[in-house]
Amino acid sequence: MIIPIILALITILSVVMALKKKRPILFALPIASIFVIAVVKIMMVPLPFWETVQFIFNLRG
Repeated sequence: MIIPIILALITILSVVMALKKKRPILFALPIASIFVIAVVKIMMVPLPFWETVQFIFNLRG
């Protein structure tokens, strides 16, 4: 429950700051934060990192 709230705050703050400072690179901050959270969640799995990544991508098959 806390992760969506944090992502919403990051998104709101980055959009406001991007519009105020006129720096479009700040629009990439929410996407980067989602990527970081995904990597942290993958690291929390008790298997080696690369095996976990391979398992996730083999689920498509």
